[in-house]
Amino acid sequence: MRRWIIIVLLLAFVLWLLPYSVPLLLALATALLLEPSIRRLQENYRLKRVHAVTAIFTLFLVIVGFSLYFLIVILVQQVMALSQKLPYVFSEATKVLDELIQTWQSYSSSIPQEIIDSLERSVNTVQQMLLSFATNLTQSLVHYIAAIPAFFIHFLVYLVALFLICLDLPQLKQGIRRYLSERTHQRLSMVVSQLSKAGVGFIKAQFLFSLVTFFLALAGLLILGVDYAALMAFIIVVVDILPILGTGSVLVPWGIISIINGSTALGIGLIVLFVIITVVRRIIEPKVFSTNLGISPLAALVSVYLGFQILGLLGAFIGPVIVILVETLVKAGVIKWTIKL
Repeated sequence: MRRWIIIVLLLAFVLWLLPYSVPLLLALATALLLEPSIRRLQENYRLKRVHAVTAIFTLFLVIVGFSLYFLIVILVQQVMALSQKLPYVFSEATKVLDELIQTWQSYSSSIPQEIIDSLERSVNTVQQMLLSFATNLTQSLVHYIAAIPAFFIHFLVYLVALFLICLDLPQLKQGIRRYLSERTHQRLSMVVSQLSKAGVGFIKAQFLFSLVTFFLALAGLLILGVDYAALMAFIIVVVDILPILGTGSVLVPWGIISIINGSTALGIGLIVLFVIITVVRRIIEPKVFSTNLGISPLAALVSVYLGFQILGLLGAFIGPVIVILVETLVKAGVIKWTIKL
């Protein structure tokens, strides 16, 4: 009884500490992903651990640094160009609004007062929604800008922790092994190994999906003649990565607004682009998941489909993860199927 109380208290303490340990947990996960490369470097070139870790860590920094640099340069260029055109966009929007008001005034004399009152209430409701959206968007931008210094601090902690964990990972594994029986250690090693492979595969799959979405969006926006196509394609990818949201959260409203404003070809093109991206994603998802996550194409298709039907877009990612976790636990003997018909 005392043993279970201690375990429960430790689990409660870990769960309480979890939100404050995100940089450290990300560093641990990254260290596990880099460990095979470090070992391979040690074995092939007979390097000491510290030299192999330094080499892989430096390569990791170079890749991340160059990726962030080019990403920031492109975004800054596109944002600056867009900011210069904003006054013209607002001027054109004002002209469209004035034309709508004049058209409304010309027709309002022949419309019953009840219908006019109902339409005006609807317009006021839409205005309040837009005002609330703009206010929330501004507050969110201010919040994210204010969080930039804290983000850099967390990122620095992540990098330092990553290097130290990579150095001490074998000792950490040995320390944990002392508290485990041989059978538990074998099962845990199998689970960690399978989940690490699945984690790397999942990251590869998401990266591939993001690349496909970006280039499809970029090509479509360039064909449609949209300004700042690279910036908009990047925004579409970012929104697509976020939970619950997807490419339709940007392309469909954008297309509808374009049609309302008279740009029918652009609006229809944006909606068609959304359909194309969605169809291509759904076609390649089972194959990509099966290749990178180590599950069969049928299991990948079923898990993606059922996850999407039950939980929406987020379920399309959670479904394969659950399948991988269950298969790993079955292989490790943690879950045993004893039912026979």
